[in-house]
Order: sequence, then structure tokens, then C-alpha cells
Amino acid sequence: MKKILLILSACLLGMTSCNNFLDENPKSDLTGVDYYKTEAQATANINYLYRNGAPGRISNASSAYVGPKASITGMLTGYFSNSYEGQEVVCKYSRLLNRQDHTNEISDTSDDIWDNCYAAINVTNNAIASIPGISMDSNTANQLMAEAKFFRAFNYFYLVKTFGDVPLLLEPTTLNNLFPKRETAAKVYAQIETDLKDAINVLPAKTFAANGHRITKYVAAMVLTDVYFHQGDYANAKTYAKIVVESPHTLTTNTDLSANSAYNKLRSTDDLDEVIYCQEFDASINNSSWWPTYAFSSSATAVFGTFSIFERVYGPIDRFLNVYNSKDLRIQPNQFFHWNYTNPNNNKTWTAPTGQAGCWYYYDESAVLSTGKGTKDWNLYRLAEAYLDYAESIAQTDGVTDEAAGYLAQIQARANTEGKTLSEIKASLLTLSKQDFIEACWTERIREFPLEFKIWDDCVRTMKFPVISASEKGKVSYVDLIGTQNAAGATFKNTDLVFPISLSELQRNTNLVQNEGYASK
Repeated sequence: MKKILLILSACLLGMTSCNNFLDENPKSDLTGVDYYKTEAQATANINYLYRNGAPGRISNASSAYVGPKASITGMLTGYFSNSYEGQEVVCKYSRLLNRQDHTNEISDTSDDIWDNCYAAINVTNNAIASIPGISMDSNTANQLMAEAKFFRAFNYFYLVKTFGDVPLLLEPTTLNNLFPKRETAAKVYAQIETDLKDAINVLPAKTFAANGHRITKYVAAMVLTDVYFHQGDYANAKTYAKIVVESPHTLTTNTDLSANSAYNKLRSTDDLDEVIYCQEFDASINNSSWWPTYAFSSSATAVFGTFSIFERVYGPIDRFLNVYNSKDLRIQPNQFFHWNYTNPNNNKTWTAPTGQAGCWYYYDESAVLSTGKGTKDWNLYRLAEAYLDYAESIAQTDGVTDEAAGYLAQIQARANTEGKTLSEIKASLLTLSKQDFIEACWTERIREFPLEFKIWDDCVRTMKFPVISASEKGKVSYVDLIGTQNAAGATFKNTDLVFPISLSELQRNTNLVQNEGYASK
């Protein structure tokens, strides 16, 4: 399928003057509204949102030494580490739960998230204010408005998860609103919900790939499900998860339990019907940068000649791998993880250092073996997540039902290597208590998305920590998050739940108040 590639030229970036609402020296008191005159201008600025702000914090692998910003929160669990954390100290301080003592040293991370998300939000605000006054086809105008509202919601969702209370700007930036105060997370969530519902009512009921890689009704419904999950509103989460599970999206199936498994297809193949929302990459316009190198440790430089650096920027410790029982397909070699790889071009072999499994899910064969340019799209949301969300939301609201068990069973059946039927798995799930079933959903999320940066979000929204057994494979228990130790032996505090507001933002805007536990200067 031919892809669209959403790009924005340097001249069009100029059309969003003052797009960082905390600019200390804005070049003009004009806002982007003054630049939105044509359909082409409006479309170009909406296209900008696909690669910038929150989507980029999740998908941009711009550094060889640290993964996308979304990878850093997984370090808080202690189950993941960065092999270059001596340099990338935000990873170390996150893993050791002592970011509070190093506010200034991790400000680059806070700055990046804050600046990029608010720059995107200002573009959305300009679009929402301007598009109704532009002469264009009404269907096109409605689609662009809906996309703008989606991205405003998505950026605020990322901000509120990262910082807690944040400024809520819904109008284009001017000199009069450069220094906003923080609003409560509840108020920000309410606006997120409103924007996403507006988007769902307009966006097309197609898969992301079938819609030319533009935001769809099902993308917005998936994000709204996630939003409700983070607020503990399972009744509304169930409503929107159902929209997704009943959509044209379908789970990827196993052709075999080896190279043609569902997990290998998800790793290597674009535009699968399971993918609800992804970041698109292409060799000629926007390649995936360092993503392929994250599959190996540093010793891989002697095995491949395509990349100068390989680092395990988001690698599991062996204790984490015990989340799988030994028969689970996802823990078998060359599914999500791997331990040895022989380059077919020169017969040189890479072997994982002891206790440092490689991340096979990041492996891009053509990039590593020949081109040096990754092209595999990065999946932000998959249907498997919607199935697990729907199963859990049913259990949370109605108890363990046949429908709930059926959706959880489909995820477990795909990973089963022992020939158990879907009916057998479902029957077993129906014997669980309500709490055991809910925890089974939580555990399945850990197993299904080990390398997609979901684990910390689940810890925060449930306020539970998964204690993975050191001795019994597949056994996980859940304890209260605050006061327990992470896998690195550090104890969780309330102040670990959010990042600090960066010191530079506090200096620019005296109306901002620092998060508790972090330095203000």
C-alpha cells in the first residue's frame, strides 16, 4: 500500500509564530491565526502535528544512546535499564528513584516534553480558531478540525501523565497569555475528553492504514479509552473500547510459531490490521533513525557495518523476563527478545551479555544488514491493547463474564504453544475471581507490550506494582505502588509519579509552581 508521508517545510513552520508559548523573546505579537489563509496552509500545519509533540516523544529515536522520551518512565520500575546510563543520567536517576535530587540534570527531558507538546498545542489552537474562516470544502474543514482536536487532546494527555497539573491553553498564543498558571489534572482531563468526543463524531470509521495514515474514529476512541482508564472510569472506558474492538481492525495471526508468528509480523510488517495508530517511517523522507540499533548491545558494532553505534537503551533485566512462563511464545528466541544473532553476510555472531537480552522487537533486517536506514513504522496502539482494555473494563464494572473472558483468551491463545484451544483457555479464565481476572489482564499487558513503553502508565493508573517472581516463571503478584521497592531496590514515593517542571520554565514563567519534591532553582 502506498503511504502518505506527512512533512512540513521550513517556510510553513514560520506560519506558527510564537508556537512556544514560553518564548522569552517572541519575534512578533501576531499569532498563527494571521497566517492561516488557505486550505493548503491549514493542511500543512495539521500535517506538522503527526510528527511533532506527543507522537514524537513516543516514537522519535533520535539518539543512539537513549530511546524516545516515553522509554524513560519504564526505568522507574527497575525492570528496564539503559546500558549508557552513565551519560544518560535521567535513565539512572529514574531507575534509582532519585530524580528529586537531580532536578537540574534531568531538565533537558522535562524541557523537551514541555516545549514540544506545547508547541504542538499552539498549532492546534491556531487551527481550531482559523479553519472555520477559511474557504474550503466543508468535509475537508471538518476533518482537519477533528484532527486538530485529536492532537490537542493527545498532547495534553501526554503532558498530564508526565507532569500532573499543567497550564490549559485553548486559544492561540498572544503576548497576553504567555505566562499561564497550572490547572488541575481533572480540568485538563475534562477538556481532553471533550476534544476526543468531538473528534470521534467526525473522523472516518476506517483503519489507520485504509485512511491514508490519517487519524480515524478508532484512533480517537482508543485514546479516549486510555484516558478513562487513567481516571479509573471503567464504565466509560468500556463504551469506547467496544467501539474499537468492533471496528474493522483484526488481530494479527500466527502463520507458524517461528519467523512467521504474529509478533514477528508486527515487528517487520507495516499496515497490519491490528495497528490502530502508528508513526510512519520511510527511507527517503523520514527514516526511523536509531531504532534498529536498540535491538543489540554495543558489541554488535563488530558484527555489522551499517551503524556506528549499538546500545541497549531500553533492555529488560532477567527478573522481568520471568513474567512469562517457559511455554509462552513471546519469550521464545526471536519473538520479542533474542540472545544470539549471526550476520548472514559475514557469519559473525553477536551474543547478548549475561543478563542483558537483546530486544528483537526493534530489529529491522534491511536496515541492520544493508541500508543503515530503518523503515518499519512504530506502533503506538494495537488492537491487542483494546481487547485487554475491554476485557478489564467489563470485569471492573460487571464482573467476569463470558465476553470478558473471550477477549482476554484471544490474547493468551495467540501466545500459547501447547495447543490449547480458545475455548479451553476461556473456560479456565471464567473460573477466576473478579480481582484475579483483573490482575490477569494487567499481567497480560506486561507480557504483550514489553517494549512499547506501557508498563509505568499501568503502574500509575492502578497504583499497583507488579512483583515478578524471581524463582517461579509466569508468577506475578500486585502490591501497593507507594512504599514498595522497585526491581532496583529503590522505594516508590508519591513524588515519583511525575517529572519535575523544568527549571528554565520556572524561570520564564513565575506563575508556575514546581512539583513537590523537586528543586525550584
